[in-house]
Amino acid sequence: MNWQEYLDYTHEILSSPDPQPPYNNPDYFQYTKMNDARTRRWIKTNPITEETKTIVANIREPQQWIVITEPWCGDAAHIVPVIYLMSALNDKITLQVQLRDSHSEIEKYLTNGSKSIPMLIVRNEKGEDIFHWGPRPKEGQALYLSLKERNADFEETKIAIQNYYNADKALSTQSEIAKLLQE
Repeated sequence: MNWQEYLDYTHEILSSPDPQPPYNNPDYFQYTKMNDARTRRWIKTNPITEETKTIVANIREPQQWIVITEPWCGDAAHIVPVIYLMSALNDKITLQVQLRDSHSEIEKYLTNGSKSIPMLIVRNEKGEDIFHWGPRPKEGQALYLSLKERNADFEETKIAIQNYYNADKALSTQSEIAKLLQE
């Protein structure tokens, strides 16, 4: 699906009187509702830096960017809109969204054996992988792993990761992806 179809899918979930699993679980529904608001905020504030704009503008060959995600994913709410905004800067980039739990390619891009998302795959016009990146910036991943190592509960982890994204202002996501684009 394209970006607009992904947004439409999310809005269908949120407007459904009887959402399909896992969104019939009140927790997943609330995550999706919060993530939709966060996504809209990132799109509205558009944190893309001039450096990122220049790097993306310098892409000369067609690329396909595939993002594997789900509307319930908290990390995705902070990362996927940034990837979308970056992709929209150059008409040589085509962005496709795959839902992790619906016939995605996630099995090829596991993180320590898990289906962690979001995952960005960048391919050339022949369909060959140039690189993949995810599920979160290195600093955010280090924070997550340290919380996991000390058995922090879900609520503490959720708040710490949210605070990380708010403080980072999407700079690490851009920086790490831009560096890979330049290699």
